[in-house]
This record gives sequence, C-alpha cells and structure tokens, in this order.
Amino acid sequence: MTAHWTELLLNMEDRFAPSMAKDHPNLPVEKAEGCYFHGADGRRYLDFTSGIAVANTGHRHPKVVHAIKQAADQLVHGPIGVVVYESIVRLADELARVLPEGLDCFFFSNSGMEAIEGAIKLAKYVTKRPGVVSFTGCFHGRSMGALSVSTSKSKYRKYQQPMSLVYQLPYANPADCPPRKDPAADCVRKLELQGERLFAHQIPPEEVACFIMEPVLGEGGYIIPPRAWVQKVREICDEHGILLIFDEVQTGFGRTGEWFAAQSLGVTPDIMAIAKGIASGLPLSATVASKELMKQWPMGSHGTTFGGNPLACSAALATLEIIKEENLLENARRMGSYAFERLKGIQERHPAVKDVRGIGLMIGVELIHPFTGEPDGEGVLRVLNHALDQGVLFYLCGNCGEVIRMIPPLTVNQQQMDEALEVLDQALSRFESECLSDRVQTAR
Repeated sequence: MTAHWTELLLNMEDRFAPSMAKDHPNLPVEKAEGCYFHGADGRRYLDFTSGIAVANTGHRHPKVVHAIKQAADQLVHGPIGVVVYESIVRLADELARVLPEGLDCFFFSNSGMEAIEGAIKLAKYVTKRPGVVSFTGCFHGRSMGALSVSTSKSKYRKYQQPMSLVYQLPYANPADCPPRKDPAADCVRKLELQGERLFAHQIPPEEVACFIMEPVLGEGGYIIPPRAWVQKVREICDEHGILLIFDEVQTGFGRTGEWFAAQSLGVTPDIMAIAKGIASGLPLSATVASKELMKQWPMGSHGTTFGGNPLACSAALATLEIIKEENLLENARRMGSYAFERLKGIQERHPAVKDVRGIGLMIGVELIHPFTGEPDGEGVLRVLNHALDQGVLFYLCGNCGEVIRMIPPLTVNQQQMDEALEVLDQALSRFESECLSDRVQTAR
C-alpha cells in the first residue's frame, strides 16, 4: 500500500465519527467492477456483500454508468414538485409494473430509513391511530422514528430510546419449533396467542395504525419466516383495519429470487419501503402504497429536497432494464439453490456451523463455538478475516454478530460462487483449528 494511503488511514480516526467508520473490515479500495473490489494493496477481492445488498446488478454496470453520465449532461438536481423531469415519472411507471398489484403510487426519498419514516407517517396519518407494532429482531434504520421500531440490537437504542407508542411481537423463527411439531403451524399458533395478549394487555387493536415488518429478517439474522405466518400477520391486520408495512429495503429488486419478497411469500402489504438495490449504488428509495391510500396524505404532511434525484432515477431505470434483460431473478434463484446445497455439505463437515438458511441470494450461515455450542460473533469475525486474507469479502448479521451473510451481486456466476464457498470452507477449517489449539493451551 502506498504512503499516501497509509497517511489517509491514519487520519481516519480523527476525521470520522466511530459510529460512521468503525465497521468490518475497512478495506481500502480504489475501484469496483462487477462482483469485485480492487484494493489499494493491488489485490482483487470477490465481493459477497454487494455493498450491503445495494449492487444487485454488480458494481459499475456499464449500462448504469452510461445512464448516469447521460443524465448528468441534462440535470443534476431538480426538486420534484418545483420542477418535473422525465426520469422520475418514467421510473414510477416502471416500478408499478414490477411491484405487487395495487402498489402503484410513490413518495421518493434517498435512503431506506427515510422510506420507513414515510411509511409510518403515512399509516398514522391515514388511520388517525397512534400505535405501531413491530417485530423483535427487525431492523428498520437509526433515525428516531425508524429506531423506535428497530430491535435487532439493543446497542442501536442505547441512550437514544425513542418515545412513542410502539409495541413488539416476536418474529417467527422455525428453528425454535419443538421437535415433532410443524414449524409453520407452531409459528402461526404462537402469533395468534401473542397478538391476543398484546391487544388484551397493552393496546387495543383499534388504536394500532400499522404492523411493520421485514418479510425476511435481515440484519437480525437472515431468518425466513413460514409463509403461513406472514399470511396470518396479514389476516390479523385485515381483521382490525390495521395497515401492513413491509420493509423491503434489503429484500427488494431480486434479492429473494422474485422482484420483492412479498411475491416470494405470496402476501401483499398495504405500504412498502424500498431502497438499496433500486439504483445500483446511487441514493434512492421510495415509500410505496396504492393511489387510494396516498391520496389521503396531502401536501405538507411529508416532504423532501433531494428525494427522487434525476441521476438516481436514471440509474434506477437502467437497473430495472438490466434485471430483466440479464434474467437476474432466475440467476438469483439458480445460484441461491446451488449455494444452499453446497453450504449444507459444508455444514456437515464443520461443527462450528449451526445452521444454513436462505432464499434466493440472501443466505445466512449461523456459527457457534465448536466446543461450547454458544453463538459466536467473535468467531464470525475471525472467519471473515480469514476469508478476506484469501480475497473474499463476506459480512455479518445477527443479534451478536453470529451469522455470516452472503449477499453477492445477482450477476454472480457459478465459478465465482465456487470460489467463495471454497474460501469459506477453508476459513471455517482454520477457525476450528484455532479453537482446538486454544482449548489445548487452556488445558495445559
């Protein structure tokens, strides 16, 4: 690495807040392309993070880059409402064609967190109800509104507990089902009992504006709920006139093998928050609902300066074209199934792997300490660092960081998948050998 880079890295601790820059692995990079980062150390790294589920079409797809350059020649900023421009109107039309039926009206913003804020505000305004119900383990963002419904980690709320009428129900985890019971039926029955208790003891249903949930648990651990459980959530909302919000910030734009997880699970929400993969790296998001619902949210009840930026909208239009033209939904399903089967074989060889779960190219590998059986966030970091040494970048999730999340670009091919899985296999072996060595040393 050059002296220039070394000096810049030394200045990071003084120039950046730890809450911004203290993450894993702080890899210095100079370029990204396709499924790869090009490091400042001259090495090429296979990226199985997609910039945290953003680069679904791969980094710097030529069509996206071309769209951005063309747009910049025409318009860099235009506050929608003050002016109107073609890319934002076309994008709304194109999105309405791929979203679940009835979700066809948009409020564009810049980030997933903003889309969540909009979704909650819309639900409360329309229903004129004060209460919100979220699900334990879900992550929706760190602004005060989004934080009030986020419960993936308590550290996100430390000294910042939001003050609002928000209640939690447990998220479905099929792994918690007792032996010899049907996981789906067990999850549904628990939800029925938990919902009855919530309404009987904490808030009556007629005061609840919305239920908000991730249709697949993301930062909380990559947990896929039973379809029947999600359908039961929909039924409870319908019974009591409660609006259902899906946070599809991470699951959208092909990540689960369909355009959205709502389609994978067969349940349509009333409101959806979308972001991340929408524009292949440019900041863009949207709160989405039906025209009938949005018409009840008048001017002044919400607003934006930068939302729906023309460059980002142009990138999003290119993104939708790429997903269609390159059959990336089908590739996500095919590569996801291939990876899942190989990971099951890896699980059989490694006592540190407690579970493998996934849908499309949203795959979680849960680790435990091979001797104590306890969730092992420290072990995950060691595995990630070993993989990085071999040129593959993975990321983590889960309440204590115990899950390796695999979220490669949807353009990933079998050769790249094989390379990543082989490196992960070797990294797990190295970690387990270290654990054995540590145990021997302790015994002495």
